[in-house]
Amino acid sequence: MGKCYSETQIAGRFERYGVMYHFFAEHENIHETYIDIVGSDVNHIKNVLRFKIGDKLLISSGDNVDYTCAISSIEDDCIRADIESTDESGNELPSKIYLFQGLPKADKMEFIIQKAVELGAYEIVPVSMKRCVVKLDEKKAKNKIERWNTIALSAAKQSKRSVIPQVNKVYSFREALEYAKKLDIILLPYECADGMSETKNLINSISPGKSVGIFIGPEGGFDLDELQLARDAEARIITLGKRILRTETAGMMLLSVLMYKFEE
Repeated sequence: MGKCYSETQIAGRFERYGVMYHFFAEHENIHETYIDIVGSDVNHIKNVLRFKIGDKLLISSGDNVDYTCAISSIEDDCIRADIESTDESGNELPSKIYLFQGLPKADKMEFIIQKAVELGAYEIVPVSMKRCVVKLDEKKAKNKIERWNTIALSAAKQSKRSVIPQVNKVYSFREALEYAKKLDIILLPYECADGMSETKNLINSISPGKSVGIFIGPEGGFDLDELQLARDAEARIITLGKRILRTETAGMMLLSVLMYKFEE
């Protein structure tokens, strides 16, 4: 059961997380009593938001620690904010969820990354699969990864994440399965699978703190050889119900279920 808050606590959390703008700072810029914000955020705070001395900011370290701060100085290349309070509980799920997403067509990956970050994914791994229409060469992949990580950062700020989920490099299916071996459980939704009760029992059996990998196929679905490789890697083939979900929907559905389950 989730936490229950009094009206005063709700108001405090709303003031803290709902109103204040959210930024991230590198560890070397976080000091005992103040934090320095540098880079592109300086222009955003100074010239777009037009913040003044005394305005409040929520600043995260990227490792699940949040700071409530008040701006104490505004320079051309640095915003200094005094630390007023520290929250080491953060806003992260107790389990790390990795989304292994088959490369989709068009700009669907941008939407998937944005929503996956909002739903609590710890890391997103783009995967090139046999039935992927999109094929990325090394130069295109590098540019895409940079763009995708910018979207992840923006989504982390908007959703008040205490970490910035990383969008990894593009892996082959075999590489992705090898990478996923470090996780406690691998879930692979497949449209031809059945046994909803088994899926529910399996998800209910995952305890908080366990790391979870979710493999989502592209528009064309998984190749049968890929399914066999996944079974050999001890992935659990599950169903998400009787309806066929699009690639941009399936991951969001399963992430939502896991977020609801793990949310404290």
